[in-house]
Amino acid sequence: AGAAGLSSISLMKSMGVRHENTTVVDLHGVVYRGRQEDMDQWKAVHATDTEKRTLAEAIKGADVVLGLSAKGAITPAMVASMAPRPIIFAMANPDPEITPEEVLAVRPDAIIATGRSDYVNQVNNVLAFPYLFRGALDVRARRINHEMKVACAQALAALAREDVPDEVAAAYRGRKLKFGPDYIIPTPFDPRLIWYIPPFVAQAAMDTGVARQPIADMDVYRATLRERVDPSAALMQKISGAVRAAPNKRVVFAEGEETSVIRAAWGFKQAELGEPVLVGRESLIRQNAAEAGLNFDDLGIEIANAGVSSHNADYTDWLYAKLQRRGYLRRDVQRMINQDRNYFAAAMVARGHA
Repeated sequence: AGAAGLSSISLMKSMGVRHENTTVVDLHGVVYRGRQEDMDQWKAVHATDTEKRTLAEAIKGADVVLGLSAKGAITPAMVASMAPRPIIFAMANPDPEITPEEVLAVRPDAIIATGRSDYVNQVNNVLAFPYLFRGALDVRARRINHEMKVACAQALAALAREDVPDEVAAAYRGRKLKFGPDYIIPTPFDPRLIWYIPPFVAQAAMDTGVARQPIADMDVYRATLRERVDPSAALMQKISGAVRAAPNKRVVFAEGEETSVIRAAWGFKQAELGEPVLVGRESLIRQNAAEAGLNFDDLGIEIANAGVSSHNADYTDWLYAKLQRRGYLRRDVQRMINQDRNYFAAAMVARGHA
């Protein structure tokens, strides 16, 4: 029940967590209504009507525990008594209240986060403070209010659900980063943080009337932030704008079964640059998309299977007309269209299907 703990629970309550569903614990035990020992006005706000008096009693049956105290404060026995699929934030530094190894030994269904960089789900101030301040400063906010902090938290939660670029995963030795028990929060080295979070904070400041210099165009603001991280972003923005201006664009991705290509096609569509077409077997594309954390039903991306396409005869005629004087038999050309995705994709473009 220190400053960090009380601030965290206040933020959670402002986001909808009900007072009666929380229990605050300090060195003397549960902060309950009517307690006299070591109480102050900040603790009293979070006191609840409960018969529980110890941390072990408070944790029993709980869904979530936030640890902002000291090493060893939480024991394996306490974790074992929690509700199914418990969430444990053991954020004491440098050593957490309980290690992930200790948690998973008794509760393999748990989701755990710590403040340590050598474990998954690192909770670190660097994920929020720089970008919270960036958004506040850019609108000359009079103060940082609860709405701005909530916006920052919601932005982090939204970013965690986004597809993670390969360059971010590369910083973590190629570890697959997709939303799930081992990735519930963005990584500190994610370059998207600088242009993703501040706009949420700035918008919240404007919506609550604390911004003295509102931002007129949030898209331009977001692009400006991106340029600070990547100098080539300005050039890419101009190219992307030109691509968006061209109507009815269908771009074929020949190696559509590759995970990196699926992600590229997803990013292409998300950026509204056109309609991608993946060439490959639908079952394998769906499998690789799922492994990458992408729900293919939400992608809305067309798949063209070179082996069974209804256009194969037309593509074969076109390519045979090009190659028949160079010693190719029709059956050779037909095999090229059916089995080589690059020939198939080129034929799609040549025949106006992409």
